[in-house]
Amino acid sequence: MAKLILTLDGVVLKEYALTKERTTIGRKAHNDVQIDNLAVSGEHAAIVTILNDSFLEDLGSTNGTLVNGQPIKKHFLQNGDVIEIGKYKVKYMNEQTTGTTAADFEKTMVLRSTPRPAEARIGDTQTGTRTDVRRPYTDTQINARATSSHPIPPPSQSLPGAVTSTVASIPGTGTGTLQGVIQILSGPNAGRELALAKALTTLGKPGVQVAVIAKRPQGFFITHVEGANYPIVNGKTLDAQAHLLSDHDIIELAGVKMEFFFKPAA
Repeated sequence: MAKLILTLDGVVLKEYALTKERTTIGRKAHNDVQIDNLAVSGEHAAIVTILNDSFLEDLGSTNGTLVNGQPIKKHFLQNGDVIEIGKYKVKYMNEQTTGTTAADFEKTMVLRSTPRPAEARIGDTQTGTRTDVRRPYTDTQINARATSSHPIPPPSQSLPGAVTSTVASIPGTGTGTLQGVIQILSGPNAGRELALAKALTTLGKPGVQVAVIAKRPQGFFITHVEGANYPIVNGKTLDAQAHLLSDHDIIELAGVKMEFFFKPAA
């Protein structure tokens, strides 16, 4: 299990096991890691832990957060990283191996809420330029898909360059082997699909709002990582905890609506 070691001038003050999915660091008493010093903001930083991976986010602190001597806003933590907050140092220790790298985390699926044809892209999932993107769904259609027991089926038009996925067997989803998929419903990329093939898939706009979808044996879970606003699922704003996604859930993130669903393996 990953842990934090809090030190001051080389003296170990306390160790914290990262047992929660969101661990906060700050001066105020409600933080999981409280550092009672005026150089530390009331809510200074947060660490989101998903499976064996942890992500550090500076929460707009006054004096900033450093990792290994470099200022950061968001950082994928690796074993031995030293977080500096004021005169205090917090060492991140995690000897468990993970298949995720910093490069994987940084390759966020970029979401745009307003059309920008020349720049519209989906991060590392882009496999070619599309000129025949379907017309975005109306809000009435999107709301119907989120609330109806018989969701409106997506158009049958094929998606050139769609990403294929390693099939994941999801317990409790009925017969057959299924894979998880995200389909964009609004914005310039409406109609595009992203197969959730990796253990972690990051979605959103870096610096604005970012979430991670983790593929676990129990299913697919969405967790807030960055930004003041939390993701919305079926009209309900999520909290800091991981949320299990259900078939045909409607997600709102960074001003873009998308649908999560299962489909049979090809």
